[in-house]
Amino acid sequence: MFSRIARSAVSIARSFCSSSQSNTKVTVLGASGGIGQPLSLLLKKSPLVSQLSLYDVVHTLGVAADLSHIETRAQVTGYVGPEQLPQALKGSEVVVIPAGVPRKPGMTRDDLFGTNASIVATLADACARNCPEAMICLITNPVNSTVPIASEILRKHGVYNPKRVFGVTTLDIVRANTFVAELTGLNPAHVNVPVVGGHAGKTIIPVLSRCTPKVEFSVDTLTNLTRRIQDAGTEVVKAKAGAGSATLSMAYAGARFAVSLLDAMNGKEGVIECAFTRSGKKPSLGKLSALETKLVAEALDELKASIKKGEDFASAPTL
Repeated sequence: MFSRIARSAVSIARSFCSSSQSNTKVTVLGASGGIGQPLSLLLKKSPLVSQLSLYDVVHTLGVAADLSHIETRAQVTGYVGPEQLPQALKGSEVVVIPAGVPRKPGMTRDDLFGTNASIVATLADACARNCPEAMICLITNPVNSTVPIASEILRKHGVYNPKRVFGVTTLDIVRANTFVAELTGLNPAHVNVPVVGGHAGKTIIPVLSRCTPKVEFSVDTLTNLTRRIQDAGTEVVKAKAGAGSATLSMAYAGARFAVSLLDAMNGKEGVIECAFTRSGKKPSLGKLSALETKLVAEALDELKASIKKGEDFASAPTL
């Protein structure tokens, strides 16, 4: 099954490294959107990226021209429309996918399924045909279903490798670190809260008992903190009042994950990020608190249903 676990990006990526630091092509699919533009900006800053390929159905050439003026080493190229998608992907070692529609007030991540499922299926099919060995980082919601969709599409093409497909859930960790720091007065840059499960509502399970540095909270504070981490995306959607969902923080989190992956691919030791991946079996989560054990039990049915929904969609005869 799919689950979110903290994995060493070195062990995931090291054996797949086919290029040196000086020649890495990263492609962003959905580069003109609210997440895609700031994500592309942050990737342009990374010295690990030599070629930055930007794809979307509109406006990509303008985004690429704008970013190309920045004084960093990555060469930026823009591609527009389905006919240019193969060229955007060829030679890519890392593909980051924020494409899709965002949430609006009153919507859950699962409400996006009808539109975003087809978008992810199309893009995964293009990846299978044009860069079958690329690391694929999925941001598009609902991640609990879009990762299974992409995985099944790749499987149909005979190129699926579970160690190359990631649901980017880093924003949950970023939020957890920030909220813990707010309550404790710690520097958020020095806080690390592992988050397991999925990337929607109650499937988001912050393992606060294993936070570093160790923190202590009352039961009420712990319960409220957990709920805030789970509902943080909705907090942003409401604050934007119909103008979109989390874009800037998601771009930051997506870039963090992609750069960690690139670090590992270049041989850096000790790189660890949480991600939503296929584990093959229920992974060991180690010692959990009573609250965390309860949260895991409560999340399983919804998580399994979301995974099945994605797999069933991808297995339909029309795809």
